[in-house]
Amino acid sequence: MAQHELKRELENRHVQLIAIGGTIGTGLFLGSGKAIQLAGPSIIFAYLIVGMAIFFVMRALGELLLSKAGYQSFTDIAEDYLGPRAAFVTGWTYWFCWIMTAMADIIAVGIYVQYWFNIPQWIPEIICLIILLGLNLLSVKNFGELEFWFALIKVVTILALIVIGVILLVVGFKTDAGMVTVKNIWGYGGLFPNGITGFLLSFQMVVFAFVGVELVGVSAAETSNPAKNIPSAINKIPLRILFFYVGAIIALLCINPWMELSPTESPFVKTFTLVGIPIAAGIINFVVLTSAASACNSGMFSTSRILYNLGRNNQAPSSFAKLNKNHVPRNGLWISTLVLSVGALLSKLIPEQAFGIVTTISAICFIWVWGVILVCHLKYKKTKPQLHAQSKFKAPFTPFINYAVLTLFAIILIIMLFAEATRPALLLTPLWFILLFVLHYSYKGKREK
Repeated sequence: MAQHELKRELENRHVQLIAIGGTIGTGLFLGSGKAIQLAGPSIIFAYLIVGMAIFFVMRALGELLLSKAGYQSFTDIAEDYLGPRAAFVTGWTYWFCWIMTAMADIIAVGIYVQYWFNIPQWIPEIICLIILLGLNLLSVKNFGELEFWFALIKVVTILALIVIGVILLVVGFKTDAGMVTVKNIWGYGGLFPNGITGFLLSFQMVVFAFVGVELVGVSAAETSNPAKNIPSAINKIPLRILFFYVGAIIALLCINPWMELSPTESPFVKTFTLVGIPIAAGIINFVVLTSAASACNSGMFSTSRILYNLGRNNQAPSSFAKLNKNHVPRNGLWISTLVLSVGALLSKLIPEQAFGIVTTISAICFIWVWGVILVCHLKYKKTKPQLHAQSKFKAPFTPFINYAVLTLFAIILIIMLFAEATRPALLLTPLWFILLFVLHYSYKGKREK
């Protein structure tokens, strides 16, 4: 007998670690080197600004999700407040976001495995996809357990970096790059050594560093106690940003003058090498490998749930709405995995260019999704003031903060338009939205029957 409802198997510890895993990824472990080279120490302010903006997006999402028990994800919210077309475009765009992100991460898995084993890149990629598919098909709890352990590895690594940084500061340690001191943060050209231009250009990579934080909202339908677990996870986002991003970046800049960090090398590898840990490269390579696998795992989870909801709402083939005996959307998982495997193989043909284009498009599409959440919250407060008044998890500073964050997102897109590295992807992305608006009409008839 077919199952029709997702199973609530995620416990509080799963949701908390999913939230942590969503805020720590390749954007920090790999992308922070490029961001630091663009902005210098002012990258700290970029992480704070974007991080706080995302927190307000999540507070809006949290209030919306808890306002109606039947919500499975923010695509349902978009349908209620913006109509079926917006839900269709947002749902498929969110699927596209994670497909693009997971493609980059699965390619990264193959590259990282080659550090230890000289085998063709596609072999570990396919093996990783098969393992993640198998585990996700068994039950949603397996996804939670995978993210729990993946996130723990990330947390331990960052904690180790910060602790080492504090110890080196206290003992007055000297590396090949010089003395470990807080003066390294502003001692080489000030906080804005590349001016306001470098600071602004870093925002694209900073935005990409935060993609996935909204996954705690996608998992709302499968947590055992949404009213308790979702607010708890969202309210801890600011502390996690301060600790995992700002804390880690400050530690990096105290140990290394900012210009010593390479845009093509993980600053974590550089730091552990400088402090004299001989197996630093291997340790960090393992951490980055698990981070990439974690991101791909999150991508498979989220894309399958998005397809499930699109199928239920007649915005995708109805077969996507079918669940297996473990209450897992198996068809959505299979399709997403198939697309990922094809995309990963094709991306190997232009690996250097592909990663930059894919990550930029992903960031742009995530800005769309976050923007839709804010707009839905504005309409929710205007059209259903009684629900807002009764809410036990009200988003703060609305509607002012909604408009402020939407303005910030618009400014970031404008910056991408003027930046040579991100302009091609920004100009290509509208083709995706045009395609979706055209395809929507093919499903419009089904919804009206």
